Amino acid sequence: MLTVSNLSVQFGKRILFDEVNTTFTQGNCYGVIGANGAGKSTFLKILAGDIDPTSGRVILEPGKRMSVLNQNHNMFDEHTVLETVMMGNKVLFAVKSEMDALYADYDDKNADRIGELQVQFEEMNGWNADSDAAALLSNLGIGADMHYTLMSEMEGKMKVRVLLAQALFGNPDVLIMDEPTNDLDFETITWLENFLANYDNTVIVVSHDRHFLDSVCTHISDIDFGKINHYSGNYTFWYESSQLAARQKAQQNKKAEEKKAELEEFIRRFSANVAKSKQATSRKKMIEKLNLDEIKPSSRRYPAIIFDVEREAGDQILHVQNLAASVDGEVLFKNVDLNMAKGDKVVVFSKDSRATTAFYEILNGNQKADAGTFDWGITTTQSYLPNDNSEFFTDGSLNLVDWLRQFVKTEEERDEVYVRGFLGKMIFSGEEALKKCTVLSGGEKVRCMLSRMMMIRANVLMLDEPTNHLDLESITAFNNSLKNFKGSVLFTTHDHEFAQTVANRVLEITPNGVIDRYMTFDEYLDDDKIKELRKKMYN
Repeated sequence: MLTVSNLSVQFGKRILFDEVNTTFTQGNCYGVIGANGAGKSTFLKILAGDIDPTSGRVILEPGKRMSVLNQNHNMFDEHTVLETVMMGNKVLFAVKSEMDALYADYDDKNADRIGELQVQFEEMNGWNADSDAAALLSNLGIGADMHYTLMSEMEGKMKVRVLLAQALFGNPDVLIMDEPTNDLDFETITWLENFLANYDNTVIVVSHDRHFLDSVCTHISDIDFGKINHYSGNYTFWYESSQLAARQKAQQNKKAEEKKAELEEFIRRFSANVAKSKQATSRKKMIEKLNLDEIKPSSRRYPAIIFDVEREAGDQILHVQNLAASVDGEVLFKNVDLNMAKGDKVVVFSKDSRATTAFYEILNGNQKADAGTFDWGITTTQSYLPNDNSEFFTDGSLNLVDWLRQFVKTEEERDEVYVRGFLGKMIFSGEEALKKCTVLSGGEKVRCMLSRMMMIRANVLMLDEPTNHLDLESITAFNNSLKNFKGSVLFTTHDHEFAQTVANRVLEITPNGVIDRYMTFDEYLDDDKIKELRKKMYN
């Protein structure tokens, strides 16, 4: 379907890809992964023809159509929503546009050409194009009342959905998507997962959403050492198998047959789990090719995120009564009651992200509530990771060692060797620890904020969208640390896997009150009574 031949990419002295040869075949979904800076987005742009490689080429099978999720949100501002979606199939849209123009200026000379175009249009199922585009939009939460709105009048999050519909429109043979779940809510992501899991053509996707990668991928395409290797299976299989291979590599004295037996048992156990999942009905091919020889250790580095507590909290953690907040007269939430007990790990969410952020800002004393009260238990200590951490990184005189020193608790911790060791665990080694705190990337800032939280050793953690800007390695390590954390957690996330594996309680805050349930996140989303209740709460 799509072949990459002798592909090399070099920027100055830096070699990103070195003589890459690989093929993407029909019916498979490839999740492209790699450390930050490995070249994931560059690779997709080369496949799409947006940038040229230094050498080598990309060959799409003749007669096949490629579609790419557009990252320029303002490119179609002069077109209507429905038109923008149909432009996803360039050939179909060109035929339709020419036909419309000839009809508008109709005379006998045009008749033959119109006849030719109508035949082409019919062969491409053009007469159903409007209704197909409308159905895609409706599935992505854009109702018929918006289909003839100009793109320039659509808000940012809605534009993302229109461009997603554009990429999916007309059943392309190869579909290329860079971070397709950004700015989508959980329901829309679930729809997209089901759509792609049942998609018969080739999908190549970059995503930091592990639940999404697990739901849709038949293969993981790992960018490592300047090469790209395909591994059968989804992200969890790749992650667990590469960890197992790394452990085995470290056990030099273990016999080869023992290692083989351990790997075979791992594949058997994983295959049984996949057979039970909803994916088993769609991308069945995944298990058929799980291969012992493919399992190799990765060069990836995972930060050591470990949250210790200075003291154990008592039974009373947080008591919230009748809390309310608004912005410019618009109610974000009201009547929020919460009695949080020891060991509660609560995923706080809302259809409006301003509501969850206001909730944390109030609990941290940074914003005044419109109404209501809250009281922290006397044995609690809190640590907060805000959505916007920019105020922590304004002093250009501080390098990372000095920055982290601000949060130490003992004289021993002030020692440079101690602080550097701490930063090393968060993958700031050597010279990186002397970077100025004002020149950090988004992901580096979050890793610094996590270091700060680890230093504070609080027994209650509050996290507002903590996985934004983090790479897959950091998200995975962070997720595992919160599962093992002995204290209590309040967190908001767009990462489905994070919500499902950490939370034992769900708190949804709405303009008309709160829904509070002790259950897993998946149970909450799947519960029919809660679905009905949610509709009422947002009306």
